[in-house]
Amino acid sequence: MRFFLFLFSGIFLGLYISWPGILISKNWQCFIDIIQKSAEDKISIKAVLEVSPNYLINSKKKNMTSKVRVVADACFR
Repeated sequence: MRFFLFLFSGIFLGLYISWPGILISKNWQCFIDIIQKSAEDKISIKAVLEVSPNYLINSKKKNMTSKVRVVADACFR
């Protein structure tokens, strides 16, 4: 039981340090909107501006984890 407490508190603390706005509901709405608009091929300007040029230059086939990281950086920071 203690192991799971340390595991979940470590995951939560790591996510909160990386993305301090993860607890704000407005930021989650931003995250959901960007996901929905990208499915419809309407990308938010905020999301485009948050992406580093190096990521765009070297973008070949990115996996789902990379895509979620970019969108989360745009909304939760």
